[in-house]
Amino acid sequence: MLVGLVLALGLCGVLVPGVPGSWLVWAGVMWWALKDPRPVAWWVLVGATVALFLSQVVRWALPPRRLRPGWAGRRVVVYAAAGSFLGFVLIPVLGSVPGFMAGIYVAERIRLGRHAEARAAVRTAMRSGGSSVLAELFTCQLIAGAWLGAVIWG
Repeated sequence: MLVGLVLALGLCGVLVPGVPGSWLVWAGVMWWALKDPRPVAWWVLVGATVALFLSQVVRWALPPRRLRPGWAGRRVVVYAAAGSFLGFVLIPVLGSVPGFMAGIYVAERIRLGRHAEARAAVRTAMRSGGSSVLAELFTCQLIAGAWLGAVIWG
Protein backbone atom coordinates (compact mmCIF):
# COMPACT_ATOMS: atom_id res chain seq x y z
CA MET A 1 0.00 0.00 0.00
CA LEU A 2 2.82 2.42 0.82
CA VAL A 3 4.57 1.64 -2.45
CA GLY A 4 1.38 2.54 -4.31
CA LEU A 5 1.26 5.82 -2.41
CA VAL A 6 4.88 6.59 -3.37
CA LEU A 7 4.09 5.79 -7.01
CA ALA A 8 1.02 8.05 -6.95
CA LEU A 9 3.10 10.81 -5.38
CA GLY A 10 5.71 10.33 -8.09
CA LEU A 11 3.09 10.51 -10.83
CA CYS A 12 1.81 13.78 -9.38
CA GLY A 13 5.39 14.96 -8.95
CA VAL A 14 6.03 14.66 -12.68
CA LEU A 15 3.55 17.50 -13.17
CA VAL A 16 4.99 19.79 -10.50
CA PRO A 17 8.18 21.65 -11.44
CA GLY A 18 11.07 20.88 -9.13
CA VAL A 19 9.69 17.59 -7.82
CA PRO A 20 11.63 14.49 -8.96
CA GLY A 21 8.56 12.50 -9.97
CA SER A 22 10.28 9.87 -12.07
CA TRP A 23 12.86 9.27 -9.32
CA LEU A 24 10.06 8.75 -6.81
CA VAL A 25 8.39 6.23 -9.11
CA TRP A 26 11.67 4.38 -9.60
CA ALA A 27 12.43 4.47 -5.86
CA GLY A 28 8.98 3.07 -5.09
CA VAL A 29 9.53 0.16 -7.47
CA MET A 30 13.00 -0.44 -6.05
CA TRP A 31 11.63 -0.45 -2.50
CA TRP A 32 8.99 -2.98 -3.55
CA ALA A 33 11.59 -5.15 -5.34
CA LEU A 34 13.80 -5.21 -2.26
CA LYS A 35 10.88 -6.34 -0.08
CA ASP A 36 9.33 -8.85 -2.51
CA PRO A 37 11.33 -12.07 -3.01
CA ARG A 38 9.65 -13.00 -6.32
CA PRO A 39 11.65 -12.71 -9.57
CA VAL A 40 8.86 -10.65 -11.17
CA ALA A 41 9.69 -7.80 -8.79
CA TRP A 42 13.24 -7.65 -10.08
CA TRP A 43 12.08 -7.82 -13.70
CA VAL A 44 9.76 -4.87 -13.08
CA LEU A 45 12.65 -2.96 -11.51
CA VAL A 46 14.92 -3.71 -14.47
CA GLY A 47 12.15 -2.71 -16.87
CA ALA A 48 11.53 0.51 -14.92
CA THR A 49 15.22 1.38 -15.03
CA VAL A 50 15.44 0.78 -18.77
CA ALA A 51 12.20 2.69 -19.42
CA LEU A 52 13.35 5.70 -17.41
CA PHE A 53 16.70 5.68 -19.20
CA LEU A 54 14.97 5.57 -22.60
CA SER A 55 12.63 8.33 -21.46
CA GLN A 56 15.62 10.53 -20.70
CA VAL A 57 17.11 9.76 -24.11
CA VAL A 58 13.81 10.73 -25.77
CA ARG A 59 13.63 13.94 -23.75
CA TRP A 60 17.19 14.83 -24.76
CA ALA A 61 16.39 14.03 -28.40
CA LEU A 62 13.41 16.38 -28.46
CA PRO A 63 14.05 19.75 -30.07
CA PRO A 64 16.20 21.91 -27.79
CA ARG A 65 13.52 23.95 -26.10
CA ARG A 66 13.74 25.09 -22.53
CA LEU A 67 11.14 23.72 -20.21
CA ARG A 68 9.49 26.85 -18.99
CA PRO A 69 8.20 26.61 -15.44
CA GLY A 70 4.97 28.23 -16.58
CA TRP A 71 4.45 26.13 -19.73
CA ALA A 72 0.87 25.86 -18.60
CA GLY A 73 -1.32 27.11 -15.81
CA ARG A 74 -2.45 24.90 -12.95
CA ARG A 75 -5.82 24.24 -14.53
CA VAL A 76 -4.21 23.15 -17.79
CA VAL A 77 -1.89 20.79 -15.92
CA VAL A 78 -4.81 19.26 -14.01
CA TYR A 79 -6.83 18.79 -17.20
CA ALA A 80 -3.81 17.32 -19.03
CA ALA A 81 -3.11 14.90 -16.16
CA ALA A 82 -6.75 13.85 -15.94
CA GLY A 83 -6.91 13.38 -19.71
CA SER A 84 -3.72 11.35 -19.68
CA PHE A 85 -4.93 9.12 -16.85
CA LEU A 86 -8.35 8.59 -18.45
CA GLY A 87 -6.75 7.89 -21.80
CA PHE A 88 -4.34 5.42 -20.21
CA VAL A 89 -7.23 3.54 -18.62
CA LEU A 90 -9.84 3.77 -21.40
CA ILE A 91 -7.51 3.00 -24.30
CA PRO A 92 -4.92 0.91 -22.49
CA VAL A 93 -1.46 2.45 -22.48
CA LEU A 94 -1.53 4.30 -25.82
CA GLY A 95 -4.49 6.47 -24.84
CA SER A 96 -2.27 8.46 -22.51
CA VAL A 97 -0.80 10.59 -25.31
CA PRO A 98 -4.04 11.72 -26.98
CA GLY A 99 -5.64 12.03 -23.55
CA PHE A 100 -2.90 14.42 -22.41
CA MET A 101 -3.31 16.62 -25.46
CA ALA A 102 -7.12 16.44 -25.25
CA GLY A 103 -6.90 17.61 -21.65
CA ILE A 104 -4.86 20.64 -22.69
CA TYR A 105 -7.29 21.30 -25.53
CA VAL A 106 -10.36 21.17 -23.27
CA ALA A 107 -8.78 23.49 -20.70
CA GLU A 108 -7.78 25.97 -23.39
CA ARG A 109 -11.12 25.71 -25.17
CA ILE A 110 -12.89 26.58 -21.93
CA ARG A 111 -10.50 29.48 -21.34
CA LEU A 112 -10.32 30.85 -24.89
CA GLY A 113 -13.69 29.78 -26.26
CA ARG A 114 -12.66 29.09 -29.86
CA HIS A 115 -11.42 25.93 -31.55
CA ALA A 116 -8.62 27.54 -33.56
CA GLU A 117 -7.19 29.38 -30.58
CA ALA A 118 -7.38 26.29 -28.37
CA ARG A 119 -5.60 24.23 -31.05
CA ALA A 120 -2.87 26.84 -31.30
CA ALA A 121 -2.57 26.85 -27.51
CA VAL A 122 -2.08 23.06 -27.51
CA ARG A 123 0.76 23.41 -30.02
CA THR A 124 2.33 26.17 -27.96
CA ALA A 125 2.03 24.19 -24.73
CA MET A 126 3.55 21.08 -26.31
CA ARG A 127 6.44 23.12 -27.74
CA SER A 128 7.02 24.96 -24.48
CA GLY A 129 7.70 21.85 -22.46
CA GLY A 130 4.52 19.80 -22.67
CA SER A 131 6.16 17.16 -24.85
CA SER A 132 8.91 16.68 -22.28
CA VAL A 133 6.38 16.40 -19.45
CA LEU A 134 4.30 13.99 -21.53
CA ALA A 135 7.31 11.74 -22.19
CA GLU A 136 8.12 11.56 -18.48
CA LEU A 137 4.48 11.14 -17.40
CA PHE A 138 3.87 8.39 -19.97
CA THR A 139 6.95 6.50 -18.81
CA CYS A 140 5.94 6.77 -15.16
CA GLN A 141 2.42 5.58 -16.02
CA LEU A 142 3.90 2.56 -17.81
CA ILE A 143 6.03 1.74 -14.77
CA ALA A 144 3.12 2.17 -12.36
CA GLY A 145 0.94 -0.01 -14.61
CA ALA A 146 3.62 -2.72 -14.72
CA TRP A 147 3.93 -2.59 -10.94
CA LEU A 148 0.17 -2.80 -10.48
CA GLY A 149 -0.04 -5.72 -12.91
CA ALA A 150 2.78 -7.54 -11.09
CA VAL A 151 1.14 -6.99 -7.73
CA ILE A 152 -2.30 -8.14 -8.90
CA TRP A 153 -1.38 -11.01 -11.23
CA GLY A 154 2.26 -11.71 -10.42
